[in-house]
Amino acid sequence: MKSGATGKTGVLLVNLGTPDSPSVPHVRKYLREFLLDKRVLDIAAPSRYMLVNGVIAPFRAPKSAKIYAQLWTERGSPLLFHGLDLQKLVQEKLGKDYHVAFGMRYQSPSIEAALAELQEKVVDRIVVLPLFPQYASASTGSVQEKVMELVSKWEVIPDIRFISTFCNHPGFIGTFAEIARQHMSKRDYDHFVFSYHGLPERQILKASTKGYCQLGVCCNTYHSRNRYCYRAQCFETSRQLAKALNIPEDKYSVTFQSRLGKDPWLKPYTDFVLKDLAAAGIKSVLAFSPAFVADCLETTIEVGKEFKEEFEEAGGKHWQLVESLNTHPMWVDTVAEMVQEA
Repeated sequence: MKSGATGKTGVLLVNLGTPDSPSVPHVRKYLREFLLDKRVLDIAAPSRYMLVNGVIAPFRAPKSAKIYAQLWTERGSPLLFHGLDLQKLVQEKLGKDYHVAFGMRYQSPSIEAALAELQEKVVDRIVVLPLFPQYASASTGSVQEKVMELVSKWEVIPDIRFISTFCNHPGFIGTFAEIARQHMSKRDYDHFVFSYHGLPERQILKASTKGYCQLGVCCNTYHSRNRYCYRAQCFETSRQLAKALNIPEDKYSVTFQSRLGKDPWLKPYTDFVLKDLAAAGIKSVLAFSPAFVADCLETTIEVGKEFKEEFEEAGGKHWQLVESLNTHPMWVDTVAEMVQEA
């Protein structure tokens, strides 16, 4: 891939973000930056500003801070230290012709600081990999917009390539399957749940090409017309994982978690499904959270702890979370491969 003066390729790995600490002020600051993003809370700016600053940040921050305190480790936020560890390992894998930087869409280390690092290295090209397997305007799209906004101010703009989705990449699927097999070797599971971060239905419909989206059977196959539909990608990831693990179609459910507000979000809701499963006599569930590649509040706490408690309270006996990819060697290899392919 060498060209130009240095031949060096810059790599920008980006994840969503995390508070600097589980304190209420830091959590409130994080929530404000996150929810004031027009791609995340896609309502009129005045309404967004009043809702976030007048309602969500003041009242949600104390509750969220308690949850983040459960997640925090001696190294801090898992989303942050797993990202930094991944950066180091991918750098070692790719070698001296690449320079790998890591940034967060919200809070620190910032995308701006990571890009400045690459600019300082005088790279010939930049490969941007938002660490979200399924494309959504509120995640990958927001990262892409921020990168373009910042780089547009540079005097010299290098070639830039975005990796927009890897929902069915063999390495991504293979790593999750490998982690899941470790649990499946120890126990037989009655059912499997693939739980994804939810989105408002309106965001899915807005992204639809010429009204193709039906929020239904249109996601039964994955092709050019729904390639960037978040819902279709979630179903595609689930199909590929089920295939890799030999899970029959009637033995798994695709669900959505983490909804906010009163507007309809993607269904079915994970917390509803797990209660239905328990009521139907399902006793043992292996749960995946394949919208995330690093353990975080939504995986460790929401799926791993809160859903486990709800399932058991509803009559279930065993709920096991499949850990995220974090810095699994197969995942490090996959990230390096995706960068080289780009």
